[in-house]
Amino acid sequence: MAISLGTTNLEPQLSSGGTIVKVAQLAKEQQKAEGEIALQLIEAASPAPQSAPVGNSGHNINITA
Repeated sequence: MAISLGTTNLEPQLSSGGTIVKVAQLAKEQQKAEGEIALQLIEAASPAPQSAPVGNSGHNINITA
């Protein structure tokens, strides 16, 4: 059984160099956007920072008990 293709030129067309650059730029922008979204998700999932307690309640430890 023989399989033949209608065309013999299977090499990519390199004459569209501008298109390749544009696709690379779009991919870079997409990666930046996804990275920013990931950072926002990480920040949203992290617990809120603890505020310092007011006064000295809880700081005194009775060691003579």
